[in-house]
Amino acid sequence: MEVAARYLPSGRSVLVGGDWYDSIPLPASRTLLVMGDVMGHGFQAAVAMSQYRSLLRTIAASGAGVDEILGELDRQVTHLGLDRLATCLLAVMDPRAGTCTLASAGHLPPAVVRPGGSVEVVWFPAGPPIGTGLGGYESLTVRMDRGTTLLLYTDGLVERRGTDIDVSVQALEALSLPADGPLEGMLETFLALVANGAYEDDVAILAARQRDEDEDEDEDE
Repeated sequence: MEVAARYLPSGRSVLVGGDWYDSIPLPASRTLLVMGDVMGHGFQAAVAMSQYRSLLRTIAASGAGVDEILGELDRQVTHLGLDRLATCLLAVMDPRAGTCTLASAGHLPPAVVRPGGSVEVVWFPAGPPIGTGLGGYESLTVRMDRGTTLLLYTDGLVERRGTDIDVSVQALEALSLPADGPLEGMLETFLALVANGAYEDDVAILAARQRDEDEDEDEDE
């Protein structure tokens, strides 16, 4: 997998926050992608975020499905009594099968960038945020053809005062992004088009796609 990410804290005085992302290698050439958002800002949110991230990495090592990982994370966070809720989106990319399996704990839906540059939001049911103790997470598997990029993000990217957040997410589908260049360039264009330099909340973005066959052959040689 080819992966790129950006993190932009809100404000100039705070350099850390509760948003986090992760990329975890799994057996059989699969990759677990994580995007999470702990409630609040600043140092305390960052401390809670590090606990969430560490717990999730430990649970993911069990090989459980994405819905089961979220369920176990919710149980452990509730048992530990962490006082900050978090949303979380998990995605397992399987390049051999050409699929992506998703599960969400109250997080915004991901988007995919097709080879031609068009953007499509992947709407699917989300369970409750982590830390509620309610559980009830479901997974969804979608096709992920070669050349398609998966985009995970936090609400700071699309949240705008006076605008329903679902409307802001839907507006992503009006974008056209450079799909055939480096992922870093795609993310820079994405940020410029959506946020335009104004961030009222922390912003985290994670992009992932299957490596080109030519790159794979070069590595084998």
